[in-house]
Order: sequence, then structure tokens, then C-alpha cells
Amino acid sequence: MTVANVGEFGLIDRVTARLAQGESCLLGPGDDAAVVAAPDRRVVASTDVLVEGRHFRRDWSGARDVGHRAAAANLADIAAMGATPTALLVALCMPADLDPGWAEELADGLGAEAALVGASVVGGDMSASPTLTVAVTALGDLGGRPPVVRSGARPGDVVALAGRTGWAAAGYTVLSRGFRTPRLLVEAFRRPEVPYAAGPEAAAHGATAMIDVSDGLLADLGHVAKASGVAVDLTREAFEVPRQMRDAAQALGVDPYSWILAGGDDHALAATFPAAALPAGWRPVGRVTEGTGVTVDGAPYAGAAGWDHFRRSE
Repeated sequence: MTVANVGEFGLIDRVTARLAQGESCLLGPGDDAAVVAAPDRRVVASTDVLVEGRHFRRDWSGARDVGHRAAAANLADIAAMGATPTALLVALCMPADLDPGWAEELADGLGAEAALVGASVVGGDMSASPTLTVAVTALGDLGGRPPVVRSGARPGDVVALAGRTGWAAAGYTVLSRGFRTPRLLVEAFRRPEVPYAAGPEAAAHGATAMIDVSDGLLADLGHVAKASGVAVDLTREAFEVPRQMRDAAQALGVDPYSWILAGGDDHALAATFPAAALPAGWRPVGRVTEGTGVTVDGAPYAGAAGWDHFRRSE
């Protein structure tokens, strides 16, 4: 059985039948467009794409895993604006000989990740393509708050982190070396654990800037520093190296801080706050200062700062 045998509309029926709709979805798949509630009267929107061979490999991750990753990458962007995700739109381009079960399991992963924040997969598109590609657009609601942008950090602010960094990068390194353990690290690469609620909570507590850590903490904080016209200095001791990561790094001959500081795909949230008590779930990792760029303990970081889509591949 292939998607060519099932046909475009047959596959759409099989996929949409697996997708539950949340409260924000007023009209789901089946018409020319979906209708999603926007109580705030503003819609936060973001899009991302996963390409086979570049962002995922089917021998490393199941279709459900890819669905979780694709959804998480977009839902995290919405949370990083201080908004609550409401809906996902998915475009799936695939080879004609693909097993339709792969597309169905992808939908299961997308729907399950969206359900974590009460969002829905409300529609999308399908097309034949020699390269398996999953493109997702996420929508969100600000709940009456202003968006938290990258350009608001000010000298004296505390740099804080919600979620974990380095786990997915460690899992990627393990897989790229031909191993499947430690399982904890491999699963972190396959399915990120995103602190979605921390985004709106940070906004409510006066975060001055925020970003989703998708390409590496140093690289992404570099975007904040540039947009805000400030410098960011991180404290190395603020980052604990978990035992499993430390053991894997030693076995693979890798500095674990290269994963923690420059590894992507965990989708932690990094934010800056005025010097005051941080909201629950956030921990201080550095300080905003006068100047430019990102440093670690006052010195430039010697290694790569993060992922570059046009320079590295899986």
C-alpha cells in the first residue's frame, strides 16, 4: 500500500479522521479554510519546515516522533512571544511510494503535541515530492498582553532559562555515531520536552525579551543581543551537566558544554527580566550588559555558537 494507491483525498480523509479539535477550532478540516477563534483580535503566527535528510531521518525517528518534533518547533515559537498556541496548519510533501501509515502516524504525533497546549491541527495541504517534507504553521493568542519581542532587553536585566538545553544535541551526536543509547538522550532528540506554559507566564511577569532556543543558546541569545543593542554574558556554572550527558560526552570525546551552550532542538525558552524575582520554572543563567555579542564568563566562546541550516546537515 502506498499513498499513490490511496490517493490524495483518500489520504486526507484517513489523516483528518485521526485529528481531534480543541476549543479554539470553530471549523476544522473539510472546507477551503479553517476558522479559529481569536479572542485577543490579534493572531500570532509562525512557520517552520522539516526536511528529510536535513532535519530528520526515518531510520532514527518514527513518524510519530517527527510529528511531535514538527509541532514542538512551531508551538515553542508561539510560546516565546508570550502567547498561547491555538492551531496548527500542516503541509506534507511526500514521495508517491510512501506508506500511508507513515502519514497517519505523523498526524498522531502532531495532534498529540498540539493537545499538550490545547491546540488543534485544523488543516493544511498535501503534495507529491521526491523529498519528504513537513511544513507547519502555528497560530496563537496573546490573551490581551503585548508580545514579548527580541528587542526589549536592557542592561541590568537577568538572563533566565526555562527548560533544558543540550539533551537533543547529545542525542543527535549519539545517533550520528551509530548508537541508540543512552536512550534518555536519544528520546530527547526524537521528542523535545518544551516548557510551553513558561512563555505566557514570563510575559505576565514582565519579561523584557524572549526567544525559543532552537539553534543553540549562544546563537539565539545572539539574536536577542543584536536586536536589543546589548551584550549578554552567561555564567558557565549556572548550567549543570546531568550524569547521563556527562557519561556520554566522556565516551564520545565531546565537551558537554558544547551541547548545552550551542546545541539546538530542545526548544527551551530564554528570556530577560528586570532584576527581580523570576517566575516559577525559570532559573538565572546570566546578565545583560552594555556592549555587543554573547560571552561566557566574560570571554568569547571558542566553539560554534549553534546550528546553521546552510552549513550543517544530519
